[in-house]
Amino acid sequence: MAVLKLLDQNSKLIHDVAEIKRFMNERGIIFEQWEASRPLKTDDDQATILAAYDHALAPYMQKHGYLNADVINVHKDTPNIEELRAKFLAEHTHDEDEVRFFVDGEGEFFFHTDQVFSLLCQQGDFISVPKGYKHWFDLAPRYFVKAIRVFQTKEGWVARYTGSGTEKKYLA
Repeated sequence: MAVLKLLDQNSKLIHDVAEIKRFMNERGIIFEQWEASRPLKTDDDQATILAAYDHALAPYMQKHGYLNADVINVHKDTPNIEELRAKFLAEHTHDEDEVRFFVDGEGEFFFHTDQVFSLLCQQGDFISVPKGYKHWFDLAPRYFVKAIRVFQTKEGWVARYTGSGTEKKYLA
């Protein structure tokens, strides 16, 4: 279940899914929750995972012009995990929407828009961050994220670091 944290408002926490969706959608960030069409096992392969969410994923991809989807599985035993984490901790933007659906595990997106807020995404949470949005991502403390990623082109998802340093005052 997602948790919205309003960092500039004494880290106010919001757990209500409808309120989270409204808050995110008002800022142009799509937030939804999806369920698999069939039970999944922890060792299911990419094709099985994508097929279990095809009922929601295919219409979304078609509506928004996405061409590719894959599944990432990052965990504590992933080689160079700390370097991978550090890569996404700096505030950045993309030339393409960043679309993620959390199959398992969790990760926290931080956003720098009209205010700074974060969204802890967990199993069942879908998020689409519009291109050009300033944000960063943390996979700690669990170091486990299994997610479907959706792309228009792989090249569009390159991180463009802002160099603002904003993230430093919000990361523990």
